[in-house]
Formats: sequence, C-alpha cells, structure tokens
Amino acid sequence: MKRSKRYSALREKIDRSKRYSLDEAVKLLKDGNHTKFNESVEVAVRLGVNPKHADQMVRATVSLPHGDGRQVRVAVFAQGDKATEATEAGADFVGSDDLGEKIKGGWTDFDVAIATPDQMKVVGKLGKILGPRGLMPNPKTGTVTMDITKTVKEVKSGRIEFRVDRQSNVAVSVGKVSFEEQKIVENVHAFVNAILRAKPSAAKGAYFLGASICSTMGPGIKLDHQELVAATKK
Repeated sequence: MKRSKRYSALREKIDRSKRYSLDEAVKLLKDGNHTKFNESVEVAVRLGVNPKHADQMVRATVSLPHGDGRQVRVAVFAQGDKATEATEAGADFVGSDDLGEKIKGGWTDFDVAIATPDQMKVVGKLGKILGPRGLMPNPKTGTVTMDITKTVKEVKSGRIEFRVDRQSNVAVSVGKVSFEEQKIVENVHAFVNAILRAKPSAAKGAYFLGASICSTMGPGIKLDHQELVAATKK
C-alpha cells in the first residue's frame, strides 16, 4: 500500500521495536498531526479471550470523562411521558411505531438507539436492520431502560459501547487529536479500566495482552500494556 509522505515521516519517528508509555505515545501522536481535519484518536486492545464461547464475550459501556469529540445522534423508542422525557433530555429522534416504520424504510441516520422495555415489541422487528449496524438496544449495555434522562445525557456526553471482535480485539475512539494530552490520557485510562472490569470469569490465563494507539490517518504506536494496566489501577 502506498503511503503519504506525512505518514511515512511520522512512522520513521516511531521505534517499531519499542513499547511506549501512554504519555510518550500521545505526545508522538499529537506532534505528528498535520492533517486538514480533526482526526480521531483510536485505541486497540488485544485480549486473552475466545469470543467463540459465549461465557468469554467482552461487551460493556464506558463514560469517557472528556467525551470522544463526536456529535452523537440519539434515537429513542418511547411513548407518553417517557417520550417527553427523551425530548427534554436532548434526544434527536423520538417515536414508537412511527420511528420503526421510518427505519424499515431504510433510514438509520443516528448513532445510538435507546428504548424503554415496553418498546422492545417495536424494536424487535428491526433486528435485521439495527443488529448488523450495531444499533440494536440491549439491556446489557444499558440502552433498554426506564431511566431515559440519565441514559440520553450519558450517551450525548461521551458514553461509548465496546465489544470484542472475532480476533479477540477491542477498538474504540477515545477522543480527537485536538484534545489536550492529559484529556486523551484520562480517556484512555477510563476505557482500559472498563476493559479490566469487563473480564469474564471464564477467561483463564493472561487477559490484557497488548494495546496500541493511533490517529485516524496515522500509524499505530505500540503501548507498554503492563505499565498501562498498572497506571490505570492506581
């Protein structure tokens, strides 16, 4: 794959045999940011689990202390007082059967879907559309709830969902390169802490096997994952 001069120059600054501290990696990442748009900062973690087994699935949510820099569009399935509550909390789209019909027609212009439990009869019919896009409300991630105000506000302020993939990796966006270095560091620690708390009881042996950080258009920087875990636990 042909790389840009900027990418190649940044890669030359990175020692591929070294595992960097989080502070060092974030400084490298920010120093190499010369694109015309505000790149996302992405963290990938490799876990010692086998996601083929249901009891080793890693899936949870985390509220990043400084948000991830995105404008999150929230759709809420609710009726009556709960629909009013959703609107007042800042939801972008609120509805029930009408919202379901709109989605059946091909519309999915939102980032997170939330539903009250009684609305799962509506949402359940949308599984083939929402499921593959990662938009299906789920009690395990707190998106099927009666506490609409709290959930909408958390999602809007930077709560993200993560899930281990088939290769036992978890990757999320933890902010923008325009963020102050300390804010990126604190967001990464929040994410790592959530990963550690989500460790399945069935997982045996080493759990947190590796981690890296990169910007949208930049090369990956390997992190000293043992130091990262130790710093997160402090």
